[in-house]
Amino acid sequence: MVSTSQKKTLQSILVGKLNKLSIPPSTSTLGESEDFDFSEVFGPPTSHASSSSQFLRDPDTIHSRSHSFVGPSPRFATPTSLPFQAIDGESGSQSSDGEGEVDGDKGKEKVEIGKMGPGDFAILRVIGQGAFGKVFLVRKKDNSGGDDGIFAMKVMRKETIIKKNHVDYMKAERDILTKVEHPYIVQLRYSFQTKSKLYLILDFINGGHLFFHLYRQGMFSEDQARVYTAELVSAVSHLHKRGIVHRDLKPENILMDSDGHVMLTDFGLSKEIDESSRSNSMCGTTEYMAPEILLSKGHNKDADWWSVGILLYEMLTGQAPFTHANRQKLQQRIIQEKMKLPPYLSSEVHSLLKGLLQKEPSRRLGNGPSGGDEIKNHKWFRSINWKKLETRELQPKFKPDVNGSDCTANFDQCWTAMPPDDSPASTPTAGEHFQGYTYVAPNPWLSSG
Repeated sequence: MVSTSQKKTLQSILVGKLNKLSIPPSTSTLGESEDFDFSEVFGPPTSHASSSSQFLRDPDTIHSRSHSFVGPSPRFATPTSLPFQAIDGESGSQSSDGEGEVDGDKGKEKVEIGKMGPGDFAILRVIGQGAFGKVFLVRKKDNSGGDDGIFAMKVMRKETIIKKNHVDYMKAERDILTKVEHPYIVQLRYSFQTKSKLYLILDFINGGHLFFHLYRQGMFSEDQARVYTAELVSAVSHLHKRGIVHRDLKPENILMDSDGHVMLTDFGLSKEIDESSRSNSMCGTTEYMAPEILLSKGHNKDADWWSVGILLYEMLTGQAPFTHANRQKLQQRIIQEKMKLPPYLSSEVHSLLKGLLQKEPSRRLGNGPSGGDEIKNHKWFRSINWKKLETRELQPKFKPDVNGSDCTANFDQCWTAMPPDDSPASTPTAGEHFQGYTYVAPNPWLSSG
């Protein structure tokens, strides 16, 4: 039998926990109004989000190319944009009305924030689907941030993430997106969670994804592929300089804006790796996986340059250099077979492909101490002015047909025809996996001082 003092103790604990919870508005259009927002309870993110949990094994290899979330990507963030800040319930000072003020770079910048959740966004349509959930085109309600309020919302189910042992990768994706700012890399605006789901809010790019345009055109000319590859090399070099390996480079994870520039997205398999370290994870999409990954020899940034080589080959020929319907035979071809170079390609691009698709990573182009600069200096990129490219002054010749900021004509109808519903999901029994997930990007128009 429970004593009176025990009852009082239990009651005080329960009240303390309930006071920390907030219920999203009942007007939510997302079907999640029954979920609590735990963002105020979680502590700040760890500084090394890439460290693997001792209780979680590495994720399985992704063999199906349809897993990819296709949709979110950024508009170019100007060089004057303020640096990102992680905003969590225990950071900054919280006022009684739920809004807070967070000090920026050594107290110079202050950003007012309010609670953010699914109810703040109206779903317009589906623009992608993956193993853990969907990507929606959404409009931010009561928008006053100086933009059109159109975003891509990536929604992932916690229960599925935990079952597939991808917890560390989902946390790493969120953390990596808060650390990178580049003209050809997706930019995160917000992240938050409910009891059952994780949410990433990113700028929406309405030009569709590279795979969509490659499928339509069959193959790209060398001039067209050169600009896309150069922008991709610039983005991947930026990641590598910050100790980040993407590990899932493929056309489905590269978007195109209305001006024809490419944008790298989907960091769900990315990882932070020290220069001297190697990862033994068997992850990625088989057609683009480097031989050292398939052989479980350990890999680092060199694996990304192999994937860039596969991408370039596919852009120029319409198919990957190593293909087979049987997965084991496909892996054998990647490990053992020599690449066949079409004679209609120039000798310069032959040279670049041979350098990128070296099966031994120590001999691969980009392996040296100069990294991506070694690739930028290759003779095939002789016509590229890298300074102009990295300020988006080089204009691609092809521009996708776009009609308005919320245009989805360049996204596959297999997604856009889906009912635009963020359906309810089961709540995992343990909630400690996703601490520190909440994030708000600072407003670039706010003045500092």
